[in-house]
Amino acid sequence: MLFPSNLGVLVMGKRVVIALGGNAIKQPEEEGTVEEQLRNVDTACAQIASIVRKGYDIVVTHGNGPQVGNLAIQQEQSKEIVPPQPLVILGAMTQGQIGYMIQQSLRNQLRGLNKNVVTIITQVLVDKNDPDFLDPHKPVGPFYTEEEAEKLIAEKGWTIRKVRNHDERPWRRVVPSPEPLDIVEGKIVKHLVDLGSIVIASGGGGIPVVLDENGDLRGVDAVIDKDKAGEVLAEAVEADIFLILTDVDCVKLNLGKPDEKNLRELRSFMARAYLKEGHFPPGSMGPKVEACIRFVEHGGEKAIITSLDKGLEALEGKVGTVITGS
Repeated sequence: MLFPSNLGVLVMGKRVVIALGGNAIKQPEEEGTVEEQLRNVDTACAQIASIVRKGYDIVVTHGNGPQVGNLAIQQEQSKEIVPPQPLVILGAMTQGQIGYMIQQSLRNQLRGLNKNVVTIITQVLVDKNDPDFLDPHKPVGPFYTEEEAEKLIAEKGWTIRKVRNHDERPWRRVVPSPEPLDIVEGKIVKHLVDLGSIVIASGGGGIPVVLDENGDLRGVDAVIDKDKAGEVLAEAVEADIFLILTDVDCVKLNLGKPDEKNLRELRSFMARAYLKEGHFPPGSMGPKVEACIRFVEHGGEKAIITSLDKGLEALEGKVGTVITGS
């Protein structure tokens, strides 16, 4: 996007893909009511709006875990009344739900700035032969008793595993989490950003799709890591910066230990070494760091990880962890 500098000359703004963590929509201690979610989204969008006002071109992606989980429970509870929908449809539904909240909030907060805000329901291509389809591990939806689990395995062919002990309902469905390969609507998203629009895309990691034997797209029940999908989105729109907003102000070594250390600047080869040494857990910081490494190694200028309320400060180099290429 072109915007006026202090000298009145038109200059090109940096393009940033912002990946919002789950705390941007629902806090862990909250029930997830509409009022709570809208309040959280307004807080997140205030931060995004401050970045837009500095002249950055913005693409937003987000998580959807709690929302999909709640919808899955609703499907189970109402299955005798209305036909339950598969996981892939629930992902599409939550893209619309959360996209609506973010685009409305951003439009309100950017009133007078003449910025269009739009949500793109986004499909993300995965490999039908991805090994995770043979050994799924991503828990989704409600917990079940052993009897309920056995019935669902027999009736639906789900993969259900025991994910916790000493509980009446320790069983939970697990689904594949394949690697994202391409953003199906990537060219459309980039075109809209080139025109100056703020685009919300690839929510929840995107709707996972594969190519069938006829070359047609087909949705599959899976969950793509949202940060890895966000990185593929960042490549598709030719972003300069990949900004992950989460619940910590920077990446840390030896988290929670006496020798805990903040990492402010990392070259990609060092980040990869720390990742291999197991410093970043696979269920939390690991995928974020891996996504950042991929982005800079594929030509991105830099990737940043910081907390939700410090996005602009991180872009200005004041806080956060900055990962650059080797």
